[in-house]
Formats: sequence, C-alpha cells, structure tokens
Amino acid sequence: MNQKRRHGSRLIAALLLFSILQITLQAGLAEPNTTTPVAVPQQVIARLTTRNNQPITITGLSANTGASIVTGATIETGADQSATVNLGPLGSLDISPNTKVVLTYDDQGNAKAVIAYGCAILTTKKNTTGEIATAQGSAGKTDPAMGGVLEVCMPQGATAPTVGSGVAVGAGAGGGAPAAVPAASGGGGLFGLGKATTVAILAGIGAVALTPLAFQDNPSGSNP
Repeated sequence: MNQKRRHGSRLIAALLLFSILQITLQAGLAEPNTTTPVAVPQQVIARLTTRNNQPITITGLSANTGASIVTGATIETGADQSATVNLGPLGSLDISPNTKVVLTYDDQGNAKAVIAYGCAILTTKKNTTGEIATAQGSAGKTDPAMGGVLEVCMPQGATAPTVGSGVAVGAGAGGGAPAAVPAASGGGGLFGLGKATTVAILAGIGAVALTPLAFQDNPSGSNP
C-alpha cells in the first residue's frame, strides 16, 4: 500500500512539474520583446557632379558626373572645371577651378577637405562635423548641432588661407565666375555687377534723364 502511495505521489509531482514548465514556457513566448533596437549608421555614398559634365581628375584617373568618390580620394580640377561632391546625409563639397583637395568622410558624421591649393566650400548638415584644412592646419570647423558652411581659398604660394563668404569663386558644378576674378569684384553693386559698373550705369541713366527736351528728336517731324 505504501509503495502505491509513493508511486502515486511521484506521478503527481511529475505532472505538476510538467504543468509548471508548460505555463512558464507559454508566458515567456507571450512576453513582448523589450530589447532596444540598435541604430544602424546611414551609409554614405559620395557622388560627383561636374560642370557641363566635363571630366576632372580623381586620384589620377579621369571621372565625370555620376562617379563614386571614395573616402581619401584626391580631387583635381583644371582652369575651366568645377565640381560638386554630394555627401548624402553629411552635406556636400563644392570645388572651384584650379583646385586640388583630398576628401575624407565616414558613417559617424565626419567630413573633411584638405586643400593643397585652390578653393572649396564645405556644406554640412545637422549631426555632421565638417572641417576644411590646409598644410598650415585647420582653417575651420562646423558645429554638428546646427550644421554650417565653410568657404576657404588657398592660392598657390600663399602662406595662409583666406576664409569667409565669397572667397571660393566659381565653386561647384553650377559654374560661376572664373577663378581669376577676385571674389570681391562682383560684390556690392547692382545685380552683382560690381560697384564701378553700377556707378557707370546709374551715371548714364542720370545723364539721359537730365537731357533737355529741346535736344531730343521730335517724333512728329514739325517744329515746336
């Protein structure tokens, strides 16, 4: 009799254990996944656009609009060439004629242009740290909290770069003024024509306005 009771107790205990395991397993499967997803950095693919689809030199090879620009590439433009590198979520780099620049970038939100000579404009978006440098060191950085624009020109033979809006004449695939034209020559005048040109135009308009009517041609052909 005792053996039957012990056997029955063991059977009940086994059934109880099995039931507990089943309940635990089902509860675990029903529990929502609370694991925090890991953010995957957005991949950067840099694309080249050249003015009028003219080929430029990328690390010693000819390239034109649509070419991929890998990080660390050396970009060179000729006297009548300009280009833009689209850096996707990071921003863009506009390159003037007669420029040699090394471009580096990564998926962590960093973009840097090192100018050997010439001019460039680096435009960065929010959450991107942008920098333009020369052989003399860093010429400026953008604020990753806001993004920003860096415009730097390093003429050949110069001892220091020129930094500021308007110094990178002709930068970008859209073209612009030739690199030989000083950046300041187009500023401050009517419709960007320059101060000297604007003064000459206004002087001419004033001279016409002040001409007496007696000296103008009579459309009717008769004397007044």
